[in-house]
Amino acid sequence: MMDCLDFYIGGDWRKPAGTAAVVDAIDPATEQVTGRVALGGDQDADAAIAAAHAAFPAFAATTVAERIELLEAIAAVYEKRQEEMAQAITLDMGAPLQALSRPSQARLGLAHLQTAIAVAREFPFERVRGTTRIVREPIGVCTLITPWNWPINQIACKVAPALAAGCTMVLKPSEFAPHSARLFTEILHEAGVPAGVFNMLYGDGAAIGPKLASDPRVDMVSLTGSTRAGASVSHAAADSIKKVSLELGGKSANILCPSADIAKAAARGARNMMSNTGQSCNAPSRLFVPRDRLAEAERAAVEACARIVTGDPRADGTTMGPIANRRQFERVRHLIQTGIDEGARLLCGGVDRPAGLDAGYFVQPTVFSGVEDHMTIAQEEVFGPVLSILPYDTVDEAVERANASPYGLSGYVTAATVDEARAVARRLRTGMVHLNGASGDLSAPFGGYKQSGLGREWGEAGFEEFLETKAIMGSEV
Repeated sequence: MMDCLDFYIGGDWRKPAGTAAVVDAIDPATEQVTGRVALGGDQDADAAIAAAHAAFPAFAATTVAERIELLEAIAAVYEKRQEEMAQAITLDMGAPLQALSRPSQARLGLAHLQTAIAVAREFPFERVRGTTRIVREPIGVCTLITPWNWPINQIACKVAPALAAGCTMVLKPSEFAPHSARLFTEILHEAGVPAGVFNMLYGDGAAIGPKLASDPRVDMVSLTGSTRAGASVSHAAADSIKKVSLELGGKSANILCPSADIAKAAARGARNMMSNTGQSCNAPSRLFVPRDRLAEAERAAVEACARIVTGDPRADGTTMGPIANRRQFERVRHLIQTGIDEGARLLCGGVDRPAGLDAGYFVQPTVFSGVEDHMTIAQEEVFGPVLSILPYDTVDEAVERANASPYGLSGYVTAATVDEARAVARRLRTGMVHLNGASGDLSAPFGGYKQSGLGREWGEAGFEEFLETKAIMGSEV
């Protein structure tokens, strides 16, 4: 049992103010209780914001070199405790330890710290235009609200640039991923982050989010979560006219052009969709294939799923773990049943747990074909291991249908040449496009169009979110 019953505020661990609600932390692979989590209220949020507000003037006045040195210290401690982090992530949300937690989930926390250090060394915090000096200054006190699906990735990609910029912050991680957030906080404390610069409390987003977003001492809110959560935060922040950065949902299209190796690309698309048990906002959940190659794509996707090993995330050879929590488990199974009820063809998977797994929030890798654009599984973000295959007649049609979504986070295009794939990518209304199986790039902007959010994270673009621009005119005469 690892309880998370206190919050990190003003450089110390402290108990919640008043009587806090307490919920169980559940191992999604076993459904066993792993600890208890205290949920903070408005008093706790007020204390954390006050600590960040008080610490801001001194921290904002530090030099870039001093902040780089701090980030280097954090990275050194993180690297020392990276195995602990991998174990905590697997405990929190069930990512397979060998296939995902160690090589990707935990590693990304360190990678974002290292990226922030590299960007800070080269970032133009000051430049001259004419007789004016343009200065980039920290935006102020930031509240950071993060999800459970890539818990440390989402924490680190906000905290690292915020620290590099000179901001102070309050982190509210998901109560469904408490252990990894606590460990990250311990790492920052061990590395010597000044008191009040970083604060962390748990809480139910619907209950505590409005306070974190609306408080006039908060200058910026950065949230990764659902589109509904993004709308709620935006409403709460509106009266005080503060900056809001949102990384929200997606329903990303994966277009296989007629010139592509359809079998290879369809298999790759299915594997990518099932990675992290489908719990990625940029997952390629809509696979568009030429109608006359549909059977070929179906076979390849089903064969790829058959090679996925679903089970105990701590066991050797497991490549797909459980859904991260019961609420999402029930939602995914409901949407799979909805796909069946609406007439999509179920090629593999379904609503039942995988054979031999009677406990845990496990879902089979599921592939539907004959999916039509109006169907629920083609419109809503399932956030589980569910792939929809949609046939098309022309590439123009595929692009039009790919864009006919309220989301615009990511896109995927495979063609015989990069030039051909790039031409299709330019027509997609998305913040990112992966060509011919390209992976993510931590130096590239991460974010989307339309209801997929506002602003960008990662790399230099991530710095921009945490900075204000000041023009000092006449200073260069």
